[in-house]
Amino acid sequence: MRSPSSLKQEFLKRWMRGLQRCTSSKKDMNVLERKKVIKLSADLAIASARNGTTSWSRALIANASRDNDNRILAERILGPESDILIKRVSTSVGTVSCNRKIRSKKILKRSCNSVRRVRKGTHLPQKVLAKSIAKRLVQKRTQILKRLVPGGEFMDELSLIEETLDYIAYLRAQVDVMRCIASATELINHMNIGGNKMV
Repeated sequence: MRSPSSLKQEFLKRWMRGLQRCTSSKKDMNVLERKKVIKLSADLAIASARNGTTSWSRALIANASRDNDNRILAERILGPESDILIKRVSTSVGTVSCNRKIRSKKILKRSCNSVRRVRKGTHLPQKVLAKSIAKRLVQKRTQILKRLVPGGEFMDELSLIEETLDYIAYLRAQVDVMRCIASATELINHMNIGGNKMV
């Protein structure tokens, strides 16, 4: 795992490059278009900083590449490496997602059936009841986590935990960089307002 400072530097470099490519191609963007470009370029910057080697980074690139307008933006943001990343993503996501989805549905169906059997029992010991409640809570939380992590719906529990930890580290770097930029912008604006008053 990279150090936090190198993560931030890599993200900032890729994010700025992506923003420059988008703004140079289209000068007159409205607020919604700018918001879309900033969000998409930030997502693709953290995904490309990971080089599409994790499931969450491949899922972010795949999501950006689905829509035709976003695909063009994604290619512009990613630059020369876009062909390699998008091809890698489309081949790996397509084959893995289908198999895992079917397997997940089967596992979910089996676990629901076992919970129903437990409920039908009339006299269950407290220990068994507590275990089934704990198991349902873990399953609910796992489903929520799978929805939060890009590509999480296709992961098993162990992969989900590993990918979540990695994704959190990259998100934290992204948030730290964005906070620094926001505070620097605020400071510059404050200085400009203060300088105008003096003149």
